[in-house]
Amino acid sequence: MKEKVVIIGAGSAMFTIGLVADLLSAGMDAELALVDIDPEALAVAENIAGKMVASHGAGVSVTASTDRTQALPGATAVICTVGVGGRRAWEQDVFVPRRHGIFQPVGDTAGPGGTSRALRMIPVMVAIARDVLELCPRALFVNYSNPMTAICTAVRRATGANVVGLCHGVSEVAKYLAAQLGVRHNELDWQAVGLNHLTWFTKVETGGRDMSGRLAEIARDKLECQWVRGNLAENFLDNRQWRRPPGEPEELNPLSWRLMLSFGAFPAAMDRHVTEFFGLQYLREGAYYGRTLGVDSYSFERTIAAGDREYEIMREQAHSGKALDEDFFRHSDGEHEQVIEILGNIRGNRGGVFSANLPNRGQVDNIAEDAVLESPATASAEGMRPIRPAQLSGAQAAVIRNRLEVVNLTVEAALEGSRAKFVQALVLDGAVQSCAGAEVLADELLEAQQEFLPWAVVRGKRLSAIHLP
Repeated sequence: MKEKVVIIGAGSAMFTIGLVADLLSAGMDAELALVDIDPEALAVAENIAGKMVASHGAGVSVTASTDRTQALPGATAVICTVGVGGRRAWEQDVFVPRRHGIFQPVGDTAGPGGTSRALRMIPVMVAIARDVLELCPRALFVNYSNPMTAICTAVRRATGANVVGLCHGVSEVAKYLAAQLGVRHNELDWQAVGLNHLTWFTKVETGGRDMSGRLAEIARDKLECQWVRGNLAENFLDNRQWRRPPGEPEELNPLSWRLMLSFGAFPAAMDRHVTEFFGLQYLREGAYYGRTLGVDSYSFERTIAAGDREYEIMREQAHSGKALDEDFFRHSDGEHEQVIEILGNIRGNRGGVFSANLPNRGQVDNIAEDAVLESPATASAEGMRPIRPAQLSGAQAAVIRNRLEVVNLTVEAALEGSRAKFVQALVLDGAVQSCAGAEVLADELLEAQQEFLPWAVVRGKRLSAIHLP
């Protein structure tokens, strides 16, 4: 069967390049249709993909369009890597809350940044889903965009589209845990369930032996490290003056290992993301074991600069008359790698197991039915089907349920165009210190992002809220 793979948001060139490399490596007969509303970014992705295909003489053809309705008919797989507003809008999700003493290392899932991002992402993803249902209803529909849980929840609630959320974070943490345990990755038998970027490892075994006790020992060893003890104290507060040895706190992921001891399971995707679910409440003013979250630990500015730099490299390569560097053809770990493997499992009815974001249809007992959860799923001729994992404890489930309430309010705010529910979501999230502060922060974020929020008409902080189509 010849695949027609459509990438919406193909201007995310690194993902597109990785997917093309995987297509070439697999020897797949496919049409790759690239879609992006930014003509310049689309041209970069198209030129590099075309060079890669031409260089390897593979059975892959490449097309490009700024109009997704031209690309979607006949699609067998639709992959969304959309980032509404790009890195410049993303910066505002982090910089505006920072003025209020809220420091985020990522700002794409939880915290005020993740909520702000959801407001502009959800309407676009809902519109894409409606086009998929109309033009290629049988296609495998995959979302990689963040905030994952909110987007997948909104798409399913508003359209009923069978979207599958994918992220490589859990599998990367599994490799990390295997290394910590001193075993090969393929020797680790694991399961993880929760929310994207907050997923509990409920099963970690090697050779049939439960390794949770050993992980607890490792956690205690790491937390006994002098600089961690010196900064941790009892309340996580006022810890910036302590001088620690050279090295990055993120090398130890101290908050994640602390949660391992407190909740009996290690959380993915480690401190860079987990701090945004827990740390914004406890690590006030961004205080993180002697450094500041998003500033000199998990530097947000460094992340943005790296993205800008990578894009410039892509642009130069795309428009250069020179041959591509060999690095473009080497397989690299990344989110793109799952798609080709999943397609192969579906077409071959192999039943491989992947971590996927799908509705809870009885696979987890103590979480609401239909809540979008990240948990194991099989890929077979029936598509992606969740399987029942090792269950969450009462405490682990309580953490997930609390975060799901924030997700639900965020989804309602985006679908209804409701400032009031945006404020409520910010309050429930826990990063702001007062309801009045949430009101001010909400208005500043809406004003900063109003270009992408047609319902957020800012006039002297008075906003109109209308139902979005």
